Amino acid sequence: MAQVSILVIDDDPDVCGYIADLLVHDGYRVKTLTDPSKALDEFRRNDYHVVVIDLMMPKMPGVELLGQIRSVDDDVAVIILTGYPSLETATASITHDVSAYIRKPFSLDEFRQVVSKIAKRKGLAVSREDELHQTIGHSIREFRRARSLTLKQLARRTKLSVSLLSQIERAESSASVSSLYKVAAALDVKITDLFGNL
Repeated sequence: MAQVSILVIDDDPDVCGYIADLLVHDGYRVKTLTDPSKALDEFRRNDYHVVVIDLMMPKMPGVELLGQIRSVDDDVAVIILTGYPSLETATASITHDVSAYIRKPFSLDEFRQVVSKIAKRKGLAVSREDELHQTIGHSIREFRRARSLTLKQLARRTKLSVSLLSQIERAESSASVSSLYKVAAALDVKITDLFGNL
């Protein structure tokens, strides 16, 4: 399983250390920078899944750095941190398709949840459990498509809701053993086939 790679850019070394400790503990690969002028070169040299940017930095405003990063990669997930939220910075964040806008000080749980949701939305496995959910979801989708079934048709065969099946396929919800049994029966496969090569 590949580690999710995160670049943290904040001029405060204590904030960088705090975030890095939290994320490394949760299994992420983390690089921190306190000098925003070095961030673009670092970003170009290495592959990052998520970038965390402080908006208020003396050497370069975070919004300017965000624009530079977006000019290189318009898909990377970006989390904005700010101790001074404003309509202007919120609007700029929306314009640059920011994944999250977090006000300082933030709680550990809040930050953890934001990073986890972003990783899942981007299809990045962040734990063995997430990897299992992604594998099951992918297998169900592939078997369903191979049989030319829509989600609605599979829902009718399994007596499960379209919404639940969609969430299982997107790895946004874990399936119960009972649900997996119904799906496997409806797709005419063994339940173990849904687990791929795990």
